[in-house]
Amino acid sequence: MDAAIVRKVQKAKGSLEDQRLSKDGHWRSFAKVPNLLQYVPNATYYARTKRSGKIIRRSLETTSFSTAKLRLLDFLKAHHAENQLKRASLPSLTFDEARNLYLRWLESDLSLKPKSRDYRHLCLKKVSASWPDLGPRPVDSIMPQECRDWAAGLRLSSHYFNNVVGTARQIFELALREHRQTGRSIFENPILGISRVKVLQKQLTLPESDQFRGLLREVRSGSSGWGRRAADLIEFLALSGMRAFSEAFWVTWADVDWAHNEFIVRGDPSTGTKNGELRRVPILPDMATLLGRLKETAGSPAPSSRVLEVKECQGALDRACKVLGLRRITHHDLRHLFATRCIEAGVDIPTVARWMGHKDGGALALRTYGHLRNEHSQAMAKKVRF
Repeated sequence: MDAAIVRKVQKAKGSLEDQRLSKDGHWRSFAKVPNLLQYVPNATYYARTKRSGKIIRRSLETTSFSTAKLRLLDFLKAHHAENQLKRASLPSLTFDEARNLYLRWLESDLSLKPKSRDYRHLCLKKVSASWPDLGPRPVDSIMPQECRDWAAGLRLSSHYFNNVVGTARQIFELALREHRQTGRSIFENPILGISRVKVLQKQLTLPESDQFRGLLREVRSGSSGWGRRAADLIEFLALSGMRAFSEAFWVTWADVDWAHNEFIVRGDPSTGTKNGELRRVPILPDMATLLGRLKETAGSPAPSSRVLEVKECQGALDRACKVLGLRRITHHDLRHLFATRCIEAGVDIPTVARWMGHKDGGALALRTYGHLRNEHSQAMAKKVRF
């Protein structure tokens, strides 16, 4: 056969490289015409498309490749028009319905820790409270400008603002996914145009060493019968860098590894640490003294018993700071105090980050405490003489 004729035949039928047979050998597809199939046994061409996630095949009633392509175009146009009509006939989800989808997703997401789930519920309540007439409205009727006006009226901290807006964005995304799956009208997420607010770095104002010792003395002497226990917790948090509720309170005597002079931080038995991983924290000399005193007070504690007797000490901290004229200190500030003292002592930031359970190699610690490294560097530089 003449070569030119062969090329024309291949062009009409699709080159061999463009043709793919199904596993059972009954259907042939064409890479350059993605919606076209050929039923091999009788050479009839079919149109293939999807509707609401289901594959639809319709016979084009021809064995001619060129005729099939023309009829395929007519079929796809009719299919698109039918889809548009169907979408127009299906009502859009309301925001309340979309919010219920979000609530079901929250409950089914096993990767979320209870506190994270509670925080998302709090953000959801804030969305509803700040935009009370939003609930019954169809999601595809809500305009981007309305969302921008709503966001502009939020008077929240930058971190809380980002999470409240992010919660609304997730609700619209779930609604959009549901619309695609059920064949409803497609809309654009109206929240996408709202940018995140920059989270300003918190200015740390922490007590100096003598102020911290005075704080401990005040808590021990002035917080009724719980003063000693509260002071022990304050000192423990400052000397370990652990999180108060999810880590420090759960430390048992079995977690004190004297052989390697370190703690094994396991976290809450049901949720673990914040990043879900065990870590080891060294026992500083002052911590060794504190542990010795705690063990002596406890007598002969069982390995499974907790090292600390109380879980929180905020009331005692507030009272002592007020008496001493210090800025209010929180549980988390004691974690900052640990990192600050370590860096001032010359411990490198990646090591401090590892002790604190950060998984970013020190990026967060560098942003938070980087100025301390610079100050320490300048102080050391002043000692250099030629």
